[in-house]
Amino acid sequence: MTWMNDPTGKELAFSAAARRFPQAEFTIRRLMRMSEDFCDLCGELAEAEHALAQVPRSNRELREEREREWNELIDCLVAEIGEALEEQGGWTPGLGNPD
Repeated sequence: MTWMNDPTGKELAFSAAARRFPQAEFTIRRLMRMSEDFCDLCGELAEAEHALAQVPRSNRELREEREREWNELIDCLVAEIGEALEEQGGWTPGLGNPD
């Protein structure tokens, strides 16, 4: 992800994760500094959310399929981020679950 080298890209990645896990903002920032893989996960979440917002509205059938695909990817990324946060003690399932 080349845009992750840009401070704005990193902030977008942080924001995407923090919206899902607001009680874990400190842990998210720490993991983003420590782990390129975690940073990439957050960046992929930001990109997937952006792509979901850009799904064309013209063809209903295609729109529904694309929205389903992006939502499935977003759910997987949120689960992976949640697992990483849980391992670090920065989030507990059931307490402030992500959307």
